[in-house]
Amino acid sequence: MALEKYVEQNQKDTRSGFGEAMVELGRKNPNVIALCADLTGSLKLEEFEKEFPDRFIQCGIAEANMIGISAGLAIDDKIPFATTFANFGTGRVYDQIRQSVAYSGKNVKICCSHAGLTLGEDGATHQILEDIGLMQMLPGFTVINPCDFNQTKLATLAIADHVGPVYLRFGRPKWPNFTPLNEGFEIGKAILMQEGNDVTIIATGHMVWKSIEATKALQEKGIQVELINIHTIKPLDETAVLNSVRKTKCVVIAEEHQKLGGLGATISQLLSQHYPCPAEFVAVNDAFGQSGTPDQLMTEYGLDSKNVVEAAMKAISRK
Repeated sequence: MALEKYVEQNQKDTRSGFGEAMVELGRKNPNVIALCADLTGSLKLEEFEKEFPDRFIQCGIAEANMIGISAGLAIDDKIPFATTFANFGTGRVYDQIRQSVAYSGKNVKICCSHAGLTLGEDGATHQILEDIGLMQMLPGFTVINPCDFNQTKLATLAIADHVGPVYLRFGRPKWPNFTPLNEGFEIGKAILMQEGNDVTIIATGHMVWKSIEATKALQEKGIQVELINIHTIKPLDETAVLNSVRKTKCVVIAEEHQKLGGLGATISQLLSQHYPCPAEFVAVNDAFGQSGTPDQLMTEYGLDSKNVVEAAMKAISRK
């Protein structure tokens, strides 16, 4: 396997992949209901609202109420998609999610845009870097963080068929769209993008593209990278992780999230139990975000391709 098939087709925001998939779901499944907390445009739900006005619920700036309504709809065998910004859809309503959705395992899909630093100029109050940790700690929750427009669209379609609570996280900025639609999407199944023997790089979300850039730079140094795209953080594809790291004997985990509580922490726990080895982390190090363009913030917080390269070199040196 090689990176040749992962070529930038265009630049599209991942939230638009969600919006496009929602229209397809609306046409296919009459039980799909979209709920929004006064952010219809930001979540790209205008077309869904226009085509299915009787299955669109505008909850206003009342996220806790939106979660309660979603739980009620799930009792009636509807498939509610509760949508807002990631900061408001997780941190603000964590109690309601825990008590009304997770505790009883209701079939609610919490789908949140504007996750991570790449929300950009709106700053720290609207950015969230803790949501993966919050949501993966809830028993029974599935947590998904796709990497581009195509994968977000496929993930949205997939979670409609999955029975149980899901957190789907995606972003605001236009981002390289590089995964083929015919690659498919299986919840809980990692994607091996390239095989290699020197170092494993595991990336999620926007950091997959940064890791592709890093992999190419490392190849120019003669380093063979095994690159894995983890779109499903929970349940984690433990077999894919362990098989790769046993081969390369070191790993880098790259994510647009706090270092504590995210994908890196989950993989570290897995490795500590089954295969301790050198691990390096490209993530936000115990800090809040700030205002800036997405590119500025990714550079400021050490989430650039050069940081992935540096982490890989360090991991290899520790073998």
